Amino acid sequence: MDHPHSFLCTLPGKAIPHTGFLDMVHIDKVAHFFLFGGMVLLLAYGYHRHHGYIGAGMLSLIVLSVTAYGLAIEFIQKYLVANRSFDMWDLAADAAGAIVGALIFRFIGKRFIK
Repeated sequence: MDHPHSFLCTLPGKAIPHTGFLDMVHIDKVAHFFLFGGMVLLLAYGYHRHHGYIGAGMLSLIVLSVTAYGLAIEFIQKYLVANRSFDMWDLAADAAGAIVGALIFRFIGKRFIK
């Protein structure tokens, strides 16, 4: 089964609705931020639950992997999806979300895991 995030990221450009106000506030960047932050939180949580501990190195590896996934999606959009392009600001939002997700897990999330 396809992952919903992958499906949304590979929609042709003409299939994406443009709503005026939401385009002005760059809601897509906010969505990237929260999707990639959430991805890091869930992966870190799963690793911690399975191993009982997650170190800074593994958390950094998760952030880098999730950011690399975002980079891969941008290249897929540029070369394989009609009417889509590489957007450096999407990648920046992906990376920022991934970093914030790791910080949230590191400083807040672990305290609530038993």
